[in-house]
Amino acid sequence: MSETTTFPAAPASAATATATSTGAPTALATTYAEVTELRAQRPDAIAEAWARRRTRPTVLGSERLMIVAADHPARGALSVGDRPTAMNSRSDLLDRLRTALANPGVDGVLATSDILEDLLVLGALDDKVVISSMNRGGLAGASFELDDRMTAATAAWTVGAGLNAAKMLCRVDLDDPGTLNMMTACAAAVDELAAGETIAMLEPFLSRRVDGKVRNDLSADAVIKSIHIIQGLGSTSAYTWLKLPVVDEMERVMDATTLPTLLLGGDPQTAPEETFASWERALQIPSVRGLIVGRTLLYPSDDDVATAVDTAVSLVR
Repeated sequence: MSETTTFPAAPASAATATATSTGAPTALATTYAEVTELRAQRPDAIAEAWARRRTRPTVLGSERLMIVAADHPARGALSVGDRPTAMNSRSDLLDRLRTALANPGVDGVLATSDILEDLLVLGALDDKVVISSMNRGGLAGASFELDDRMTAATAAWTVGAGLNAAKMLCRVDLDDPGTLNMMTACAAAVDELAAGETIAMLEPFLSRRVDGKVRNDLSADAVIKSIHIIQGLGSTSAYTWLKLPVVDEMERVMDATTLPTLLLGGDPQTAPEETFASWERALQIPSVRGLIVGRTLLYPSDDDVATAVDTAVSLVR
């Protein structure tokens, strides 16, 4: 981390945590050692913390959303750019997430339950949009990577914990039978989430193997085709949103759907200035409701998380 990076102030101890307007503590732990101690001694406190958490609506008027994402580790995707072990450290990842979430322009976070619950007991999720991640079975580099089964949060848990949405990765490879398992599972989850009036956030790609590695086709026509396939999942699309990559011809891409859409930041492959400029152009499209960005903001090349987040927030706001 950059020496200039600052983290949100925390109470002196879990026992003296500051109180919310409802009287519930904002944090049950203030150090990572305390998080582990809580997990060992009082695991029931996590469910209680979800029940007490101050929630917020996903959409506030016409404001666009700024969400940080950190569900990569559960799929074994720990690299960022040319750093293969960038996400190895959980404490470092949590530091970066807490820095991002301390920015008032950041609306919330997308992650698997282990990360969300760490943030929860550290008091970082009050008044935030919280999105669970569901299908992490498609481990990066595995022979079964495209058979992306539900191994993380369930729809029932997402609804019961009072989260705003659940996200599903939906990679379609016409040559891989695992695609059908993914589509079947995601369709069932869309229905279950809709029954609980909770958003299903679908992230579609047309994918194929190149020299044994899964590659996503980021041409405009491929993204359009993936949208049409995936937005038809489930009995209703009333609570379905999309999470889409920023590609060329985004106006034509967005004409393929009427669903609310967040733009995917992805793993940084270009200079930050080029990345931010492409986001700014795409954010002008009316159906784009904001950004959902992970490694680009949490692991910038200069490790200055606060500045990277400030820049992204300025584009959304």
